[in-house]
Amino acid sequence: MKDMRLDHRQEQALYRTHFAQWNERLGAREPAWLRARREAAFARFEALGFPTPRQEEWRFTNIAPLLRVPFRLAAAWPERPLPDEWLAPYREWAAYHLVFVNGHFAGELPTDDRPPRLLARGIRALLHEEPEILEPHLVRFAEDASSAFTALNAAFLTDGAFVRIPRGAVLETPIHLLFLTLEEGMPAVTHPRNVILAEENSQATIIESYVSLGDGQYFTNAVTEIWVGENAILQHYKVQRESRAAFHIASVRIAEERTAMALDFSIALGAALARTDIVAILKGEGAECTLNGFYWARDQQLVDHHTVIEHAAPHGTSREFYKGILDNEARGVFDGTIIVRPGAQKTDARQVNKNLLLSTDALVNTNPRLQILADDVKCSHGATIGHLDEDALFYCRSRGLDAETAREMLTYAFASDILNTIAFGPLRRSVGEWVLTEWPEGEMLKELL
Repeated sequence: MKDMRLDHRQEQALYRTHFAQWNERLGAREPAWLRARREAAFARFEALGFPTPRQEEWRFTNIAPLLRVPFRLAAAWPERPLPDEWLAPYREWAAYHLVFVNGHFAGELPTDDRPPRLLARGIRALLHEEPEILEPHLVRFAEDASSAFTALNAAFLTDGAFVRIPRGAVLETPIHLLFLTLEEGMPAVTHPRNVILAEENSQATIIESYVSLGDGQYFTNAVTEIWVGENAILQHYKVQRESRAAFHIASVRIAEERTAMALDFSIALGAALARTDIVAILKGEGAECTLNGFYWARDQQLVDHHTVIEHAAPHGTSREFYKGILDNEARGVFDGTIIVRPGAQKTDARQVNKNLLLSTDALVNTNPRLQILADDVKCSHGATIGHLDEDALFYCRSRGLDAETAREMLTYAFASDILNTIAFGPLRRSVGEWVLTEWPEGEMLKELL
């Protein structure tokens, strides 16, 4: 059988070939400004190369398994109705759904109470119809000179969601960006790019889901850019439920203006290797930010979260709470940094990471950090790693529960305090049910939801 494995140089050469073909195919069909940004992004990717464990930010996450696979760009979904079985799990959600298949916009499930001035469209369609709307925002805020994957996403930007919540609008109905990946026979890669703008005094909830339509191997390389205007409130949930054979690399960048409030909740349940980088910059005075996260890894999964909260203005408040459960030979990484810039006085920041290991072979590396460059602040951080409490297990057994049920009940109790903070009920129940279906006694515990 032919060896399909690639090394770093071969992989970069493969992407170089793909980029040349992609650029030529697009030709004059897209604006010159976007073509220039693509080319600059690919040049940046080539200069950086893929990260290795020798780099501090990647020392616990080796992407060699990803680089062994010769991925090709995923094909667009043909213009035909989406199968109902793909959408059935979401039809009861009171939400406005934009559906993408293999990274390309494929349809929508509208709701009756969509605000008339809300703009929620696929980026590819807007590029053809109203490119001037995208020019100030697309391939701008998330660009990072040190991120090869973000540069790769910009170079191969295919589609994604552009959402603009108009000034003063209060959206009662969440917007759901549903990214489905369909097996194509050969390993495919998608590069979704999402831009979310919450204008002044607006309020909205955005749910961003990545879901497999099979058990195949593929690569999702996603970037989401979020801007929260003055006095706006935005809740953003990112749910990763990819195939256990898939790779998921994602970047979320958040900018907050004066007195803005933003919540980002990262939920990582699938993929063989999953890495999410989240950067939140509190640019305006009095901005508030909450970063929450829950990850569950089994077998030989690796799940990695790197977060940065940067306080750049005074009177900012941030809270960060991440919880992880790891079983079998799974590995977890949490690296969280709070930065308080000079002049960001009266900052109030707290960061906590808690991990539960269900196996002696599971491993987590946690590294909460503070960089404080101002002198009038309140900042704290902490991390815990532990196993199930033997006294609690004994107490459950003494009340008639068998060992497996007691173990599962205590594990779910560990997860429930973070899952119960999910404000959107259908999403909270969906994630909770997914966790319970992983256990033999899960049906008995569903009454906890």
